[in-house]
Amino acid sequence: MSEAGATCDHCGVAAPEGVPPVTWTVSTERGRVLRYCDTCTRAHLRSMEGKLDREHW
Repeated sequence: MSEAGATCDHCGVAAPEGVPPVTWTVSTERGRVLRYCDTCTRAHLRSMEGKLDREHW
């Protein structure tokens, strides 16, 4: 999967220069790879660690 043009799957912010920085989080839900910016990661960390689907955040 190409990372070019990556965006946050929660808020939609575009990754700088189209490549997600190491501060972004990658998750897999129902076989789909999702990326979250550092702001969304900080805001929803407990839900991510609890393995809650994004609909429950």
